[in-house]
Amino acid sequence: MSLMREEALSAPERIASQLRANETAVYALADRLKQQPPRALLSVARGSSDHAAGYISYLIMQCMGIPAASLPLSLTTLEETAWRVDEMLALAISQSGQSPDLVAMQRSLGDAGAMTLAMINAPDSPLAAVSETTLALHAGEERSVAATKSFLATLAAGAQLVGAWRKDETLLQALKSLPERLRESAGMDWSIAVNALHDVSHMMVVGRGSMLAIAQEAALKFKETCAIQAEAFSGAEIRHGPMALIEQGYPVLILAPPGAAQPDLRELAATFRGRGARVLLAADERVAERDLPLMCADHELLHPLCVIQSFYLMIEQLARARGLDPDHPRHLNKVTETR
Repeated sequence: MSLMREEALSAPERIASQLRANETAVYALADRLKQQPPRALLSVARGSSDHAAGYISYLIMQCMGIPAASLPLSLTTLEETAWRVDEMLALAISQSGQSPDLVAMQRSLGDAGAMTLAMINAPDSPLAAVSETTLALHAGEERSVAATKSFLATLAAGAQLVGAWRKDETLLQALKSLPERLRESAGMDWSIAVNALHDVSHMMVVGRGSMLAIAQEAALKFKETCAIQAEAFSGAEIRHGPMALIEQGYPVLILAPPGAAQPDLRELAATFRGRGARVLLAADERVAERDLPLMCADHELLHPLCVIQSFYLMIEQLARARGLDPDHPRHLNKVTETR
């Protein structure tokens, strides 16, 4: 068994432990955010962590009505921007907490008056040291270069914070059953995707709403584990320039769990099929034309976690089927230190 597969399969247990361990800290942070509501959320992250930030940002915008933006780190490290961020929340996300640009940006935002929060898998790291508040991911050491359990743990931590902040008991209850739904998601049969994508060199991954961040994470995993040039698009944005790329046999993975975006994504899948694309539509059992099965969480906001859990097990199989080592992608290291 590869480390990537082993770590992905461990995510449900890790998340169950995390939700219990962080409960007191999450409610304390939520109380502070209720008393001092931030005017905006600023996310500080790269790679998979930036995709996790995208999911959390969407939840906070959707549930709390607070605008969010992902900051280009070069504005601090190269341009030395003088920030004006009073009454804003700076959320830094990292597995290792080692990258100098993340640390520099978080420090500069804190110095400029932002409340600084780090979601991190290394609580003794430099990033944690420059953050006012830390939520540990409790994902355990992640040895595979391709992140899986730490990504899922970050999404769960964000959902728990939103649930406590919003006092959403339905969401908080659904989080308790999430580990079991993730275990079921890991058992979904996505072998059709392994066969369909075995020899492809390029493709698109489509999501919408909170699923766009999941599509971005999936596209990254296609690149780093399978050497497939995959690009992620919103189901709305893809109707503009990217549509011109669609031709006979062009592979497109569409992630369409239940929710407001699903009808539009089903229509998009039908349009692509009509133009000859090789569509892989991932959807729940109520969608007759689906190609890949999805397990649903007990709350709509948590469906993205079930989707990416199923995807991780598929992409690990696809990498091995293509003769690649998913644990050691070429040219990549586990800890990336950018400036």
